[in-house]
Amino acid sequence: MRNAKSAALLLSAVTVCSVSMVPGPASASVPAAGDTYYVAPNGNDGAAGTQAAPWASVARAQTAAKAGDTVYFRGGTYAYTRANSACSSQTARVDAITLNKSGSSGNPIRYWAQPGEKPVFDFSRMRDDCRIKGFDVTGSWIHLKGLEVTGVPQNNNRNAESWGIWVFGSDNVFEQINTHHHMGTGLFISGGSGNLVLNSDAHDNYDPRSNDGPGENADGFGAHYTPAGRSANVFRGCRSWWNADDGFDLISTYSPVTIENSWAWRNGYVPGTTTSAGNGAGFKSGGYGGDYEANAPKHTVRFSVAFLNKAAGFYANHHPVANDFFNNTGYGNRPNFNMLGIDSRGAAVGRGNLRNNIAYTGTATSNMTGTNAAYNSWNLGVPLSDSQFRSVSTSGWDAPRQSDGSLPALPHLRLAANSALIDKGTAVGLPFSGSAPDLGAFENDGR
Repeated sequence: MRNAKSAALLLSAVTVCSVSMVPGPASASVPAAGDTYYVAPNGNDGAAGTQAAPWASVARAQTAAKAGDTVYFRGGTYAYTRANSACSSQTARVDAITLNKSGSSGNPIRYWAQPGEKPVFDFSRMRDDCRIKGFDVTGSWIHLKGLEVTGVPQNNNRNAESWGIWVFGSDNVFEQINTHHHMGTGLFISGGSGNLVLNSDAHDNYDPRSNDGPGENADGFGAHYTPAGRSANVFRGCRSWWNADDGFDLISTYSPVTIENSWAWRNGYVPGTTTSAGNGAGFKSGGYGGDYEANAPKHTVRFSVAFLNKAAGFYANHHPVANDFFNNTGYGNRPNFNMLGIDSRGAAVGRGNLRNNIAYTGTATSNMTGTNAAYNSWNLGVPLSDSQFRSVSTSGWDAPRQSDGSLPALPHLRLAANSALIDKGTAVGLPFSGSAPDLGAFENDGR
């Protein structure tokens, strides 16, 4: 049993150490002493941009904002009907909102929801006949916080998908973003590095008009195409559910990605149904379409939960090197951990470093030959049952977040006070309490 002191130390360490151990911008920040501007659905771009006389558009705010400034968006719906440029062809890409003006290190440009209010950017009425990006973030040192982004359509069947938020810039923070019901991926990092996606949700994305087939390209979160040698992109405290393809997808990127304290469930279906759609992995961590790449990076997935996804909860996806999977919980996936990798000859092998993971119900593992796996529930011979957990409910995981944006405090898949999985892990350089790490995504704090 943990004492109160060790529990408090653990909770503090889990929150703080993740920031210090992973490259990238700090988590949340308080607005500095820069200028403050306001935008509202009933504003006017000819106004002063004050709280009493707000502007109407992001574009107008960007012309004024500089490093260290904050733009507050008042609550309400910001509806878009067309992009800011015309489609040159049916396969061209256009943006509804372009953020191409950068802040600086320690002084980002902040585009934040007014505290206590909910600004909703609704792109569902756009009729542009090509690929559409809701937000196109090509600038760096930008911080978006508290925004809801929804409804980016795909208006023909000649393309793979559209995107809710497209990120090419670097060192940006996307905090408490709710991106959903797009005909494509909710938030897609394409080439940018050092970005932090913090306490954000991506759900109910489905691409019925994809030229690859319905549901094949609508992930919750994606990080792709960043060149080698760049800073890691980080997903922390994020949730991804009911996306037609995968929850998190890291295919075809050459710089590392870290996913931590995140949840993925019921991906791979037409949202809200059990009708099969795309691939259906919870965390798809790498790969290059089945090709071998000598300069592939090592990704990390830790303290995360995947349950009831159509396919694997945690999937190596033909990755050429062994990714780190530490302290994760897979429940009811098929399988929970699939470590299918590839070697330099193009042959299928197991690839992955697995420690302190739990695989319960569904199918435990596949393609494990060749992996480095120890101190996981399937290695230790510990009998698993519902009684090992405080709850095995698969409902309520989409509950409202806590006031600071962190994940809701649920008993689901947390270890019971007398669980045989407590202190059964091994040290991997991450914080724990007791004599050894517990198995699974949640270190038991004795409460």
